[in-house]
Formats: sequence, C-alpha cells, structure tokens
Amino acid sequence: MKSKYITLLSVILISFGCSTIHQSKENDLKNGLSTGNSDKSNQVDQVKELAKEPTLDEKVAKLINSNSMCSDCIPGSSSNSEEEYGDGHRKVFYLYGAEELNLTNYYFDLPVVYNSSVRKWIKYFSKGRGKDLFARYATRASYYAPHASKILKEYGLPRDIIYLAMAESGYTNTAKSHAKAMGPWQFMKFTGKKYGLKVDWHVDERRDPLKAAESAAKYLKDLHKLFGSWELALAGYNAGEGKVGRAIRRYRTKNFWKIAKRRYLRSETRNYVPKIMALAIIGNNLSSFGFENIEIKHPWKFETIKVGPRTDLYKFSEVTGIKFEELKELNPELLRWETPWGEDYQLRIPQTLDEETLALIEDASKTKSSNYMIYKLKSYANLKDVARKFRLSANLLGELNEIPIRRKMSPHSTVKLPFYSSHSIRHRMYGDLYERPRRFYSKRRRYKRIVKRALKRGKKISNPSQYYVVRKGDSLWSVARKTGTKLNTLIRSNSHILNRRMIVPGDKLAIK
Repeated sequence: MKSKYITLLSVILISFGCSTIHQSKENDLKNGLSTGNSDKSNQVDQVKELAKEPTLDEKVAKLINSNSMCSDCIPGSSSNSEEEYGDGHRKVFYLYGAEELNLTNYYFDLPVVYNSSVRKWIKYFSKGRGKDLFARYATRASYYAPHASKILKEYGLPRDIIYLAMAESGYTNTAKSHAKAMGPWQFMKFTGKKYGLKVDWHVDERRDPLKAAESAAKYLKDLHKLFGSWELALAGYNAGEGKVGRAIRRYRTKNFWKIAKRRYLRSETRNYVPKIMALAIIGNNLSSFGFENIEIKHPWKFETIKVGPRTDLYKFSEVTGIKFEELKELNPELLRWETPWGEDYQLRIPQTLDEETLALIEDASKTKSSNYMIYKLKSYANLKDVARKFRLSANLLGELNEIPIRRKMSPHSTVKLPFYSSHSIRHRMYGDLYERPRRFYSKRRRYKRIVKRALKRGKKISNPSQYYVVRKGDSLWSVARKTGTKLNTLIRSNSHILNRRMIVPGDKLAIK
C-alpha cells in the first residue's frame, strides 16, 4: 500500500512539473487507505477524534503512537501515510539529488534540500562525532516530538519542524544557552513572554515542552507570514526577524542560500537551517543511516489534576505516594518545591488517583506549604534589605510575609524566605539566583591567561622596599601605570595573591 501511495504522489509530481504536490481531498484519502489494511483507516479516525479535544494537555494526553504510522522515522515526523491537514490539503516536498543516500522516504512537509551544507551535517550526525548525540536526541525526541508534532499540525505548520527543537536543545527541557535562551525550544525571556509564556519566581513555562511548542508554533507562523519562506523563518527563529530582515535588504534577495553565502548572518545562523534539514533527513530515514536500533519511547503520558495555591510538592508526594522527582519531571516548568501562590495549578501526575487520595488532596491543610526557611534579623532592616542579601524580589518577600516592603523591623525579628526549610540557599533548586553572566567567565579566563603569561615573563622583586595599597576602582593595569611598575613584574612579584583571585581594595602589592 505504501509503495502504491508513493507512486501516486510521484505521478502527480511529474505531471505538474514542480517540487510540491497536494494530496487529495479527505474522501479520496480515506478511499485510498481503505484499499490497504484497516489499521491505517482506524488511525485516521483516531487522529480526527483527537483533533476535537479542547485543551492542550487533553489534546496530547490521548495522542496515538505515531511510530505505528511511520516505521522508519522518529515518531511525530511527517509521513506519506498520514491524514490530510485540517484544511484538506498538505504540501509535500520531494528531496531531489539525494539518490546516493538510498533513502526509504524522499518526501517531507518542509522544503528540505540536499546540498553541500546539508551533506556536511548529515555526515556529522551519521558518521562523525555527532552520531552518539543524534541517538540520544532521537530517544528524547520520540518521547516529546509526537506531542509537538500534533501542536504544529493544529497551527497548520509542517510536522518536520519538530527537528528545530532537536537542533536547538536535543529536546532537553532544562537546556539553557549562554544568551539565556531556555527550554526545548530555546526561547529568550522577552520573546517567550511575547508569545504567552509565563516566567516568574515559581514557573518558567519556556521549560514546558507543550506550552513552549505552542508558542514556537505561533512564532514560526508569524515568521513564515513575514518572510514567505520556511528557510528564512527558521533563520529568523535563530537570529531574530530584525537581523534576517536586514540581510534581505542588504543583499536584495529572499533566497536563504544566497544570503548564507555572505557574511552578514552569523555562522551559527548560516549553519542552523542546513542542520535542521540534515536532522529531518536522518530522522525520517533511520535505517538508511544505521539508526534502526535506537531506543524509541512511547509518547509522554500523564494525568492532570487541579491543586490549590501553594501546594507543597514534598507533602503532595507523601500523601499520594508519587515521588517528588517524578512530579518535577512531569512539571518541568515548576522551578521550586511548591506551586504558584495566587492561583490554582494544573499539576501533571503519572497515574489516576483513587477517590480517597483525591479527598486528602482537596483538604488544603494536608498539602499547603508551611515549611519556609526562617531568617532572623541582626539589626534594623526592611524587606528590601533582606531581599538584596538573598538576591530575591522585595515584592516576593512582601507577599510571603504579608507586610510592607519598606516597614522597618527591629533586631531579632523573623522573616520567612521562599526556600524550603531543610534546603541550603545554595541548593540546585535556587541555582538561577547565583548564576554569573557569561562575561564574568570570559573575564576570568582572560585574567588567568594574563597571570600565566606574566609568571613566565615577569621579573620577581626579591626584597620589596615599597608597597601600594589597592583602592576602590583600581585594576592591575591602573596600578602598573600609577607606580611605573611593569605589569608582568607586578603580577609575578605578587603571585601569592593573584594566583588565587583578582585584587580587591586593601590588598598590599609589592611594587619596588
């Protein structure tokens, strides 16, 4: 049946003399499927039934295992045997010039091409250092991609855009870039909020694979409408629509491949589109690249229940018997140990709970947060002072303690902090509070290189007779300039300090 269907597509493609074809209307497709085994017809009915589900979680919770519809691809990929898109048509693209690959599937719903840039990435992921990476990405993708594919389809987008998330993060919910893009679809905070993703103390919806996929679908739809090209839309997702728009105006073309030959777009963006295409080609033809034995998981499954504000996940775990770690895995958007304070929360759980357990959960006193860390003031202070000390929001402390943030409190007063009582403030759950910016690490690496070089080249002052006391605002360069001491000599003569750290006010440096 599959070969008949592919033959039909090829005949239509040749007769119209173009690289895209339209599948037949719904009745024709149903008639075509019914001539084969009845399982495919049943799959179509199941998918149509799923499309009627009203909420996002419900839409994906009952998603059928797409692997049964595509035996040689990552579940969620486009497939020649799938049902039509919602408008009755589905655009399909044939991959020309790739006969040497001996693929089982040459059809994609994204305009995939085979050129030197794509060939490089195919080699990397199928034969090079990226082969193990692809296997891991594919396993995680089989877990989440069917849900993302369902969402993309509902927004009228190509299913093969699931490979964008694979290129961005390898489908890792907690992935974070140097530029602070977050989640499987790597949203920056501003863009995420623009497309409906909430980011605050309690949640970061960029980490939720369903909500982030829906926002990515909206963003990509806007980008495609803006540029009229999927290649440029994908590039815009990586570089920003402004950057791509300026590249179009500069080179006076909307052909991504022509723009990619020039240097205006960063190499990351120029490689981004062919990387996605390479992943799509491999992901839709696993056996052709030796990946037929990778672990394919069943799509992500869970139940959803409503819990009250400030639900303590540790207490919830004790009441229900569901492991805390499992709750965190199913609800990756939750940053802390409790649910948001001001509203009910739709919590994902791994199985249906019995009536007795549900009754316990409905009793808010059984699961409500109470185990907050307590801080005792050592002197007069207000909540703004405390917030500054612990790198927290003053408004967050005000809401938790129910007092004005500027009210002066006396010594020995106690303040509740939004940390779990048995945690350290350096617990990994609060790691985002103490992250250092990328420039900090760049500056530190540069400093270490300078010190290492100075220890080799500098002349050490054996018996110092004159010292300089570091003041606020001083640097090694300014001290060297003020005192007339060579920088390398200054560093080597004070290596007992500078090997450990940078200078701080009060340090006594030998200069002569």
